[in-house]
Amino acid sequence: MLSKQILSAATALGMVSSVFAVGCDDPTATIRSAADATQIAECDTIEGSVLIAASATDTIINIGGRLSEIGGSLTAENNGLLQTLQSSSLETIGGDFTLKNVTKLSTLSFPKLGEVGSIDWATLNALPEPTFGNPGITKAKSVTIADTFIENIDGINVDSLSDMNINNNRRLTKFSTSIKSLTNTMYIQANGLNLSMEMPNLEWIANMTIANVTSFSVPSLHTVNGSMRFDSNYFTTFTAANLTDIQDGDLSFVSNPQLTNISIPTLTHIGGGFTIANNTALEQLDGFGALNEIGGAVKVRGSFTDVELPDLQDVKGAFEVVSTEDIGNSCNDLNKYDNGVVQGDFNCKGNDQNANNDTSDASSDGSSGTSNNDDQNSAASPLSASVSTFVTLASLGAFVAAFL
Repeated sequence: MLSKQILSAATALGMVSSVFAVGCDDPTATIRSAADATQIAECDTIEGSVLIAASATDTIINIGGRLSEIGGSLTAENNGLLQTLQSSSLETIGGDFTLKNVTKLSTLSFPKLGEVGSIDWATLNALPEPTFGNPGITKAKSVTIADTFIENIDGINVDSLSDMNINNNRRLTKFSTSIKSLTNTMYIQANGLNLSMEMPNLEWIANMTIANVTSFSVPSLHTVNGSMRFDSNYFTTFTAANLTDIQDGDLSFVSNPQLTNISIPTLTHIGGGFTIANNTALEQLDGFGALNEIGGAVKVRGSFTDVELPDLQDVKGAFEVVSTEDIGNSCNDLNKYDNGVVQGDFNCKGNDQNANNDTSDASSDGSSGTSNNDDQNSAASPLSASVSTFVTLASLGAFVAAFL
């Protein structure tokens, strides 16, 4: 009798084990324990994805051993117990490397990892710095790191990306990367107050928005395909010595309170609008000596004493230069562009104490701003619709009453 019970228990245990066993060929190999991780680490390759279960209770997950490649994604989400995730052998993650809401994770170590499909990390409240090898991650399609306590991400050294989004990492104070080109968008905002960004090899980018940065260096940048925007930064100077063309989008510097100098001396063309607004420490605008063509409007508003745009030949939109200070001499020089070079409305004036109040962008389509008439029409539309509906319902009510 006892032997039958033991046999039944063993059979049941075997059945449970088979249900939760992980294999190298599983579409998704789910790690529920450190033992599962050890089993996965014995695979040379996982063709599918690896998921660390939210219910996994072991604080250390180590998938180092023989495992060198995960064909799919590596994911850990909504796990409040995991403290260490590591692998001494993993070289490639074909899909996403996703870490979200893993609030106790303090050690992330992948010294041989060089290629991922993408990085998508968010809400990592205990991780100060991921550990990668040298040269680190050199191939990825996109990188998103948001709402973390990460202090340093220098181990991400890809040559080319489609997208980079680094935001709300309040302890991130330095980021240096060897990226050469970015085909869609780079978005940097609301990170550490003293964030210093160095991109010495960046040559070409589609679009960038940079905010809340203390220093930003792009010495090799020569082409922006879309727009380049700088909002609410803390740097005092900006230089892009080799930038010659902003092909299709806008260039704007808005509300950078410590900015005293902008120098883009070889820039000849801006495909969209040109906005310099509410940079209250910027007194001289004289760093655009080669700029000759602007495909949209020009909006230059601030506390300038001198505005120089000496080589303009074609402005397809409106042209507005307004300062809180006396810029009579500058306006005398710029007036030559009215009724010739500037195809839209022309306005240049000084001693306007409201000059810094308007921080809206110059329009890429050539207009100087948004008309209030559109807002009024939009505001009136719901009222008109309501009246029309009321009349229709009243008529319908009368029609129904006639048959009662």
